[in-house]
Amino acid sequence: MYYFIGIKGSGMAPLATILYELGNEVAGSDIDKYIFIEDELRKRNIPIYSFNKDNIKNGYHVIIGNAFDESNEEVKAALENPNVKCTRYYDFLADFMEHYVSIAVAGTHGKTTTTGMAYHLFEDFDKTSVLIGDGTGHGQVGSKYFISETCEFQDHFLHYHPDYAIINNIELDHVDYFGNLERYIQSFEQFAKQVKKTVIVWGDDPNIKKIHFEKHVLRFGLGENNDVRAVNVLETPQGLSFDVYIHQELFGHFNIPLFGMHMLYNSLAIITLGYLEDMSYDYILSKLQTFKGTKRRYTVKTQGNNVFVDDYAHHPTAIRYVIEATRVRYPGKKIVAIFQPDRFSRGARFAKEFAQEMDKADYPYFCPFPENAKHEDGIDIDIYDISKNSARAKVITEDEAGVKELMQYDNCVFLFMSSKDIYKFEEMLIEAKKSI
Repeated sequence: MYYFIGIKGSGMAPLATILYELGNEVAGSDIDKYIFIEDELRKRNIPIYSFNKDNIKNGYHVIIGNAFDESNEEVKAALENPNVKCTRYYDFLADFMEHYVSIAVAGTHGKTTTTGMAYHLFEDFDKTSVLIGDGTGHGQVGSKYFISETCEFQDHFLHYHPDYAIINNIELDHVDYFGNLERYIQSFEQFAKQVKKTVIVWGDDPNIKKIHFEKHVLRFGLGENNDVRAVNVLETPQGLSFDVYIHQELFGHFNIPLFGMHMLYNSLAIITLGYLEDMSYDYILSKLQTFKGTKRRYTVKTQGNNVFVDDYAHHPTAIRYVIEATRVRYPGKKIVAIFQPDRFSRGARFAKEFAQEMDKADYPYFCPFPENAKHEDGIDIDIYDISKNSARAKVITEDEAGVKELMQYDNCVFLFMSSKDIYKFEEMLIEAKKSI
């Protein structure tokens, strides 16, 4: 029995699903509050229990989530039981990927989407298992490839030694742990050193340019010095159009229904990966043209003449990407942007940047930090400290009063952005619009 402490985690849930689909008995525990990530576990009837030390039984292999220590009664019971094997999530994943041709997707932004794109590319190419940070996991017996989203949070990705790695971009994040950009870049440089075959990187990124790569590296981007280069790029309401040159030779022309320059870069990373594994232009094109996205990454719903978007954006740059892509995709509609920050340290470090990017919407709104947001030592900030940096932004609550405020807008795109459960607020607004 594999037993997961913290089974609703963004990495734990897909790992549990993978092990289940590979034929193992799986169960786990977590907080009782609903988290969308648990849906895939429920579909497979994987048991999810409330925390209780009596859940831990002799003979279990307990996988401990990154957010839990011995203050959790199950962790304490598992570590104290000599008949229980205990493994941290990142240690288990590090060992697991050694059994496959492993592909790790890293970077500040775009990890989940790029991991989903990589799996879509490989699933019909050869047997592939995947772990995506939106809660999606697939385990296929006899897999050749294993694709995983790998996060720099508290240097967890330094436990991994993949065959291939994609580094989408590097921009300071998790400031409570890394402290400064130099320390952040150093971790990515160390991660790159651990890659066995090839590192695929966005060659136009100024921070990636600061890394000394010891292993074989392929750079993608727009600049002339990139190995894989997009030229003649057009953004239209139907998607992206561009030509790809690899080592200065035309690889092919791409028309794909994806929006925003960030999706161009994600696509170039995937094209590079496919090229390394000898995939044909026609095959790669067909897969990019049929990619449907991942959970909570620009998930679109419509009601009447309004569009509702749920996105995981929780960094100023990600907010900019989402707003820019929306301008292209829905050129005739005003944008109502609603953002809820997730971490006080991130909110404090990027207060002005959050306000600056939100100001690019027609009607910007901020929601207060969630009640379960982590209070880091020495940081005293609330949502008004962020919103005051914008002359136009308003603070709105996720309740009926907030819905009433938003109901004044029509024929708009409503962007709900947060790594927390802001999608519940979106659902309230959609229901209110339906009742008109």
